[in-house]
Amino acid sequence: MVKSRRVQVLLILVVLSFVLIHFQPCSNNAHMDEKPSSVHILILSSWRSGSSFTGQIFSQHPSVFYLMEPAWHVWVKMYQNSAKVLHMAVRDLVRSVFLCDMSVFDAYMSSQKKKSDLFQWETSRALCSPPACDSFSRSDIITAGNCKTICGKYPFSKVEEACKTYSHVAIKEVRFFDLKVLYPLLTDPSLNLKIIHLVRDPRAVFRSRENTMADLKRDSNIVVGSQKTKGEMGPYNTMQVICKSHVEIYKAGSQAAPSFLKDRYLLVRYEDIVRDPLAKAAQMYRFAELHFTPELQKWVHNITHGKGHGAQAFDIGSRDALRVSQAWRKTLPFQKIEKVQNVCKDAMDLLGYRLVQSEEEQKNMSLDLLFAQNSS
Repeated sequence: MVKSRRVQVLLILVVLSFVLIHFQPCSNNAHMDEKPSSVHILILSSWRSGSSFTGQIFSQHPSVFYLMEPAWHVWVKMYQNSAKVLHMAVRDLVRSVFLCDMSVFDAYMSSQKKKSDLFQWETSRALCSPPACDSFSRSDIITAGNCKTICGKYPFSKVEEACKTYSHVAIKEVRFFDLKVLYPLLTDPSLNLKIIHLVRDPRAVFRSRENTMADLKRDSNIVVGSQKTKGEMGPYNTMQVICKSHVEIYKAGSQAAPSFLKDRYLLVRYEDIVRDPLAKAAQMYRFAELHFTPELQKWVHNITHGKGHGAQAFDIGSRDALRVSQAWRKTLPFQKIEKVQNVCKDAMDLLGYRLVQSEEEQKNMSLDLLFAQNSS
């Protein structure tokens, strides 16, 4: 009788062990397959393409924690390397920020860092409202100028603390030149990553870069090498690399996209944003699973229908956005237009920007005709 009971106990233990060994991993896998609670948005663009403004469309949303170009710190610290070499470090930093792990900045900033040491921190509404700053409400539309004046004294630890309180984390970055570098993030089960690929007419980008050349010198050196930025062809060499990267990103994101990119890549043209700001903002919000509130609709309309010229780097004040986007047509000599079109022809063809064939055409072409191939 005792022996029989012992056998029964042993059998029960064996069965329990079998269940624990064979079914527990399935439970863990099921948990791993669950989507993360946060939505992660990467605004992928290049310099002078309207990305600072587009970033603000997300930054001003009360559900979004936003950082503008956090990889600036990587490039400043490791400026002697090429963009390609720095891709991995940039990707690792971006992943950490998406997961609200701000210890990644320890490698690029001093141990005594403050919140105000973070590049362009004041452009983040989330860093200008609780818990990062107590002077504004989380529902306020907050300008960078007001934030910088009032909210700079808080410790760096507030960056991570604030990040963890938002449902969406958005990053605007101009330092990726290959979408495939981001594949590990797109397949990472801890991330729910969506990519907005923002492009702009290369002629407008070139004209804007001319006005901010000193601000972009270090970045241009990293992109093409210091020797290739010199001389008359220097600016065009940089544009050629930038345009080529947009072509490759677009092809990887739409024409030959792997299955894990389905519904997670969106191409947006800056010209389409300024032609119909409310419609394009609504499209981007839907893509990012965000609600377009009446307050934000009013802000988007006002900031794109002002009188400013947008000449300063990172200037995101109110402006006549449609007029500013077309300024190159009146200010860029046709000889320069021809050179930009030559080095960026593939990008212009693929992304729908019409080539200007003569100086006369440049002067007389209507806006509708210029973007006849660029409608969305």
